[in-house]
Amino acid sequence: MKDRSPINLSAIAREAMERYGFEPEFPNAVMREVSKIEESSILNRKGDTRDLRHLLWSSIDNFDSEDLDQVECCEPGSQGEILVRVAIADVDFFVPLNSETDRHAAHNGTSVYLGVETFPMLPDRLSKGISSLLPGVDRRAMVMEYTVKPGGDVIHGGIYRGIVHNKAKLVYEEVGAWLEGTGPIPPTVSAVPGLEEQIRLQYEVTRRLRAHRMKKGALDLETIEAEPLMKDGDVHALVIQEQNAARQIIEELMVAANGTMVHVLGDANVPMIQRIVRVPKHWDGIVETAAEYKFKLPKEPDSKALAKFLDQRRSADPERFPDLSLTIVKLMGPGEYVAFVPGDTPIGHFALAVIDYTHSTAPNRRYVDIINQRLLKAVLDKTALPYSPRILNELAEWMSDREKASQKAERFMRKVAAAVLLRDMIGKTFEAIVTGAQKKGTYVRLMDPPAEGRVVEGERGLRVGQKVVVRLLSTDPPKGFVDFALAGKSSRKSRKLHPSSR
Repeated sequence: MKDRSPINLSAIAREAMERYGFEPEFPNAVMREVSKIEESSILNRKGDTRDLRHLLWSSIDNFDSEDLDQVECCEPGSQGEILVRVAIADVDFFVPLNSETDRHAAHNGTSVYLGVETFPMLPDRLSKGISSLLPGVDRRAMVMEYTVKPGGDVIHGGIYRGIVHNKAKLVYEEVGAWLEGTGPIPPTVSAVPGLEEQIRLQYEVTRRLRAHRMKKGALDLETIEAEPLMKDGDVHALVIQEQNAARQIIEELMVAANGTMVHVLGDANVPMIQRIVRVPKHWDGIVETAAEYKFKLPKEPDSKALAKFLDQRRSADPERFPDLSLTIVKLMGPGEYVAFVPGDTPIGHFALAVIDYTHSTAPNRRYVDIINQRLLKAVLDKTALPYSPRILNELAEWMSDREKASQKAERFMRKVAAAVLLRDMIGKTFEAIVTGAQKKGTYVRLMDPPAEGRVVEGERGLRVGQKVVVRLLSTDPPKGFVDFALAGKSSRKSRKLHPSSR
């Protein structure tokens, strides 16, 4: 008999938020404060606030996103260079330091995307309204400028206040398919005169920036995170977000924009919070992983050599590449926020192959970006810095903690969603790949749907990377448990991954 007892996914999501130290609801004081903000203040001019509404701004995001943090536009130069402008939502204008809204945002540190429900860092009236760079309306922004040369070198420019007007909200999948030649030009592009040429120019910038970073040793990793597709409050399917040309546009433009923020703050000789990925402490584990594939990495960390290994494996075995990527990600260690004081030696971002990097392009969704925005304004206005180095260090540690907590909550809810989707399939068999084989348990990822679970019967002797057939034994949605029994082994040849991949 099928168990169709109601599963309150929203309640489970809220419990997960509280378990990991988040406040899922906005206090009344925050809601009262936000309700008093006058939308007419958007056009208030202060200092060097430039009217840039005439430019061909556009955004690319998920089809249902309303918390839009950035818009972009490019302009070709006479010597093959391309001027890039990235406008970032001026969230600090509406969220003063130490306000009720600010204190709540600082506590949570980030919006938390749990699939079945999103818990925004800021109330909807801000993040989906007056501080969001929505299409068809005038909005406040901090505008970053930089120039990209034909070879991909970046000349960082300045940052200033501006008023912008988003001409079109574009969707990743539609723009990606069009640029890759697998779909028609999106109506949202063709409807705006000049936008087709503008997006193609942005894509050219992306190719330059990406090729330049890859030459320097940037790592092209790919991990699978299946998100629930909701329908009528239930999990209808699990979908994997595919990398495409449109996502690469936003990734590359934002990496360069974040570098511009570091450049401007660095030139002003002020402290800031940087985003880092340290040189891997477990490089020996990465070397051992590569050796499994008869690829020799140097004894000392070398991002260019690692990038070459990853490119080789992606081409040779794309199906297992996400699991190899996960192995490398775990052995490299997590990204962190650190307070950077002038005179310190930069740590850099090993995976991106950049030295000067921060987070500053998503202030509606990340509190670190608001912090850096306030530091920038102090530089522009020649006023006292809003944070001391000691406070910045405390904030960096807390933001790193909040990011890790959000990732734990998101992983848990992906397991819950998978358990809900599979609960009517008890006894069915599935093709799967082994993603973890340790003393604490053996885990598999189904090919379709891309759900993960634990093998509790017949798991002995299974190897990471091996293709198997499993039978679904049970699910426990509130706990996020999905249990399988081994039903058979694939006859197709498989390769091992490093056993620490789970």
